[in-house]
Amino acid sequence: MFELNQLEQLLAFAEYGTLSAAAEHLHLSQPALSRSMRRLEMDLSVPLFDHAKNKIALNENGELAVKYAEQIVREAKEMKESLVAHERARHTIFLGSCAPAPLWTLLPNLSSLYPDMTITSEIRGLDTLQEKLLDKTYQLIALPYPIEEPGFASQEIGEEHLYFTLPPAHPLAEKKSLHLADLNGETMLLRSNLGFWTDIVKKAMPDTTFLTQDENAFDELVRFSVLPTFATDLAL
Repeated sequence: MFELNQLEQLLAFAEYGTLSAAAEHLHLSQPALSRSMRRLEMDLSVPLFDHAKNKIALNENGELAVKYAEQIVREAKEMKESLVAHERARHTIFLGSCAPAPLWTLLPNLSSLYPDMTITSEIRGLDTLQEKLLDKTYQLIALPYPIEEPGFASQEIGEEHLYFTLPPAHPLAEKKSLHLADLNGETMLLRSNLGFWTDIVKKAMPDTTFLTQDENAFDELVRFSVLPTFATDLAL
């Protein structure tokens, strides 16, 4: 019986057109690929190639075999992905969040409730979060609004508000309240991977230059910089 890797090699030959090019793509020697294709012909009990001097080409059987190989290889890949996802779901809770702050509450609570499970999290866009909840990639997501889909439940876990952090010498530092538009056009430090907050501030402050930094660099720069930045009330 033929093997899956033989079908993958057949597809490589169909794509690249020659044994030498397909062998290079597959990181095989040309004689090894040639022997594998001969074995495939024997396993299938039909010739797949027309042979000429120093050259082979797919015949009608080969063209048909390529169509079946594409389907079999695709389904084998889907099978593996489904099995890996199923196994992961048995031992892992995959959590998607719209921002960092919900994870500060959800991750320790989930770890406490399910000590034998692995808790995995990531921050993604709002549309992606809902798509991956519906296709069961995520078991739980955090959104800034309730989801209204049949078969799913929403529960409010808290509120978060964004604040400006300004150096004392900043001309707006003494104001009791500020709007995003008040600092539009300035240069600001911005923490990376803020989720939907990034989209909100960039849309409301289109003329602002944001210097985006990862967490370690951001904390260090805030300590020594005179540039304004943002803070969440959940961390103040």
